[in-house]
Amino acid sequence: MSKSAFTEGTEHTESTERQSQNHAVIILASGLSQRLGQPKQMLFKNGEPLITYMTRLAITTNPQAIVIVIPDNHRLIASAITELADQYPAVQIVMNSQADTGMAHSLSLGIETITAFESTSIDRVLIIGVDQVLLDEHHITALLAGKQTVVASHYHNWQPLEKHQNRDETVSDIIGLPLAINYKLLKQWQSELIGDKGLRHLIRGLPAEKIGRVDNNQLSYDIDTPEQLTYAKQQGWLDS
Repeated sequence: MSKSAFTEGTEHTESTERQSQNHAVIILASGLSQRLGQPKQMLFKNGEPLITYMTRLAITTNPQAIVIVIPDNHRLIASAITELADQYPAVQIVMNSQADTGMAHSLSLGIETITAFESTSIDRVLIIGVDQVLLDEHHITALLAGKQTVVASHYHNWQPLEKHQNRDETVSDIIGLPLAINYKLLKQWQSELIGDKGLRHLIRGLPAEKIGRVDNNQLSYDIDTPEQLTYAKQQGWLDS
């Protein structure tokens, strides 16, 4: 796959640097959006579904592979990214038949798919979700530029809107997705991914010097509830 398929002109040098990092991407997009009441993958941003928007972000990093894990038997979500998958051979769509069991199974499916590529040049994996609506290319580039074993995003928890509109609230720090992680370590951890126990508790067990972080409080804004969706649309982060 040529660099020109993704970037051109003044971005050539930056693209070369990215490509030399030899990474793959897993997009975790198999959530059933039960609290939201509609598939968050199909919320629209800049005229396209969120799942397509996030896939395009992943494409800008010139990865060896992009694995998109989506819920099984959901034709609307699958059709939204089929065109991109046809256009970019690196994009692989994986159906998760156990989407109701938690994020860990989705991640495990992603790891299995990357392993099947049998590429010896993949040394890191970028893992992103689908509903952090203010995620941008600058942030994922910063994650991939880090040298630690895990380079994670750092932001505050999005408290319920009514709690923080008019008074100060104590907010908790989150070190989590999106993140870049050493591929060998990720494979070692695969057997420990169960239910809703994703990577966060495993990352906490690493020595501090092996964990890098990229601060970005805009990543606090994910979409889990109708109230958060309304707020995001009011802010212009998502299409009305």
